[in-house]
Amino acid sequence: MAILTVPSPVGELTLVASDTAVMAVHFPTARRVPPLPTGESKSGGDVSPVLARARRQLEEYFAHARTTFDLPLDPVGSAFQLRVWSALRAIPYGTTLSYSDLARRLGDVRATRAVGAANGRNPIPIIVPCHRVVGAHGELTGFGGGIDRKRWLLEHEGALLTLGG
Repeated sequence: MAILTVPSPVGELTLVASDTAVMAVHFPTARRVPPLPTGESKSGGDVSPVLARARRQLEEYFAHARTTFDLPLDPVGSAFQLRVWSALRAIPYGTTLSYSDLARRLGDVRATRAVGAANGRNPIPIIVPCHRVVGAHGELTGFGGGIDRKRWLLEHEGALLTLGG
């Protein structure tokens, strides 16, 4: 496992990857950042190719030069969570979808709460855009990075009008 911290407009992000895929992105407020592997550096030294590519694509996203991510991903979750996280990747940049709409896309509108729970456990935010899921009336609801970061990401993508100026 390799870990790299990168600066971003939403705070320092901690990227976690195996030799072959991105496994997690943590916000500075995350409670579950894994311990640093022995001998790894959080900010310097050799960077794995997977993490270098993830860093570059995140930099492009924040610079408005990228609207989709093309990275190998390996999130750990249940079969249902993996289905939800896959569906999240199909939500286009600059748009939002409600939890019930996402449940409907997955074939069961009664699964809205389960979809919300899976969305909340997404280990790879931004790259797997859980921030694009909103409440039934467009309200900004729970987000692991905090509502202010969710609002910033949606404003950055043009999915929300910039509030207050």
